Amino acid sequence: MKQTEALTILEAGHNVLLTGPAGSGKTYVLNKYIAYLKANNIGVAITASTGIAATHIGGRTIHSWAGIGIKDYLSGRDIQLLVKKPYIKKQFEKTNVLVIDEISMLHAFRLDMVDAVCKAAKKNHLPFGGMQIVMSGDFFQLPPISAGSKEAEFVYKAKVWEEMDIRVCYLDEQHRQDDKKIARVLQSMRDDAVSPEIMKLLTSRLNKPVKNKVQPVRLFTHNADVDVINQAELRKIQAPEFRYQMTGDGEKKLMESLKKNCLAPENLVLKRGALVMFVKNKFKEEETIYVNGSTGEVVKFDTNNFPIVRLGSGKEIIVTPDSWTIDDDDRVLAKINQIPLRLAWAITVHKSQGMTLDAAEIDLSKSFGYGMGYVALSRLTSLDGLHLLGINDMAYRLDPQVFAYDKELMMQSELAKIDVRPKIQKKQGSLV
Repeated sequence: MKQTEALTILEAGHNVLLTGPAGSGKTYVLNKYIAYLKANNIGVAITASTGIAATHIGGRTIHSWAGIGIKDYLSGRDIQLLVKKPYIKKQFEKTNVLVIDEISMLHAFRLDMVDAVCKAAKKNHLPFGGMQIVMSGDFFQLPPISAGSKEAEFVYKAKVWEEMDIRVCYLDEQHRQDDKKIARVLQSMRDDAVSPEIMKLLTSRLNKPVKNKVQPVRLFTHNADVDVINQAELRKIQAPEFRYQMTGDGEKKLMESLKKNCLAPENLVLKRGALVMFVKNKFKEEETIYVNGSTGEVVKFDTNNFPIVRLGSGKEIIVTPDSWTIDDDDRVLAKINQIPLRLAWAITVHKSQGMTLDAAEIDLSKSFGYGMGYVALSRLTSLDGLHLLGINDMAYRLDPQVFAYDKELMMQSELAKIDVRPKIQKKQGSLV
């Protein structure tokens, strides 16, 4: 499905699952629809399954928004007490559309819990109390965390799933990878058809330096490896240190959640020569200043001690503090401020989700979960930008239960596309 078709279905008010491969433009469509809702004064709650994902779209976790926190169970009495809370009552009164991003990482039972809260708060027995629900994500990417070897309980196993009359919008245009080689590798993983030829294509990048001028970001599967490398690299630089302490204000718990999940560190230490990554997008009118995932080098500091970063293109940017917020309509509930950079000699695969990288040095030799290799490799725009340090068999594997369901989603998307075609033709006709 094309992005315009998905937007037409969303604007019609259907419950939607927005899915498709990494780089197919899910976040772009989500942001376009959120902008449409706000322009039409339609109340929208912007949430995501994790704090990191929530900060990417300027929202909050679904757990926080629905008031369920980290609970695994809510009794009828718990729900009744919850929906009597003034802030819960107020937010449901003005919410007509509920957005949940990175839906692959949300457990089925938690979606049912959110549904129960919505029904009680809205005093309406329709799914989610009659609100439009928009879910975005790719089930081949990182799954919900499950204990031991238990099968992941994806949201499509939720009791409410069959009641929602969902329209599936499976985006199939590729907006990240123009390189046919990396596209073949990723598609073969999605098709459960990683042949010796595909493995050879990938391992041809073992210990090979990247073929472009961009300094590669190092991706590792474990936090411990990342921290050790970044601090070791910073210590090697013989230059004065510049320190930036994160500030914040607002509701304490929400502020702590922002701090914990923000990709910018609470205490950022930089030196001239440090390799850094931008962790936020910045646009000025039609011009892109920098995007989440852009990398560069700190070349100097201005008179205010703000870092000046030179990108791979040669462009130099004075990086000033930016903010991350949790909003409730026009009211800011919590806010943190920090220079939107982090040391970028190395980051974890989990933290890379949602980023686009021109070059990366990736170690998948300790991959331990489904989708980890796919998420890491799908950050890249080309195979020439890959310096592979190691890979194990687990890195090639995606969750086996998702393969059959993915084909079902494609079929449902085709049906939704046929249904919406007359509306698109009518819209195009009115523009002629």
